[in-house]
Amino acid sequence: MWHKVSPLAFRIGYIKTWRSNGYYDKKAYAQNVSSDVAIRKTITAHFKNLPIGNIFMAHSGTNSIAITLYTSRTAVILGNNDENIEALKAKLQNNFGEYTFSVEVKEIKKPELSAQIVADSIARQIEKKMPYRRVIKNAMAKTMEKGGLGVKVKLGGRLNGAEIARRETYKEGSIPTQTIRADVDFAYERAETLAGTVGLKVWIYKGDVFKK
Repeated sequence: MWHKVSPLAFRIGYIKTWRSNGYYDKKAYAQNVSSDVAIRKTITAHFKNLPIGNIFMAHSGTNSIAITLYTSRTAVILGNNDENIEALKAKLQNNFGEYTFSVEVKEIKKPELSAQIVADSIARQIEKKMPYRRVIKNAMAKTMEKGGLGVKVKLGGRLNGAEIARRETYKEGSIPTQTIRADVDFAYERAETLAGTVGLKVWIYKGDVFKK
């Protein structure tokens, strides 16, 4: 059997950190984790079809959650006079009344090196019936141009509406899977096509991180 480990979880504590930070009471741990997942789903649904790279959540002891959104289009996420953020806060407050929320938006300078944004871009174009091979190769070329040392894309499903589902892998450069100091960004996304769901995974290698 294969032993599959998330490239992000594999490096936590070395060059990466948790995307949700906080201290929970042992009895309420499961409930708090499930509410974290629900909050993430609410945020991604609110900004559907917009490029959200990462969502970091920091809990404090007073039931307040500080949310940091990383995106390549801050103006679109914020809206006029921060109206989109205020609408998101109101929705979160309505759904999760036991918490108080603060939301901060930060810009991703090179979205081509963010695996989540690249995966989302590929998935949305596949949903628009664009040729998936051309879409993937264009995305990989842009990533390598912006300084990526390696990129790998895996997708599976009824590609081009084929009767039998299949998997395909595209790779350029190197992706060190066992090197902990290697800064590898990873994301998975789904494209909901007329023929069915197409699953998508993206790895981007940005170089090695040497801590002093």
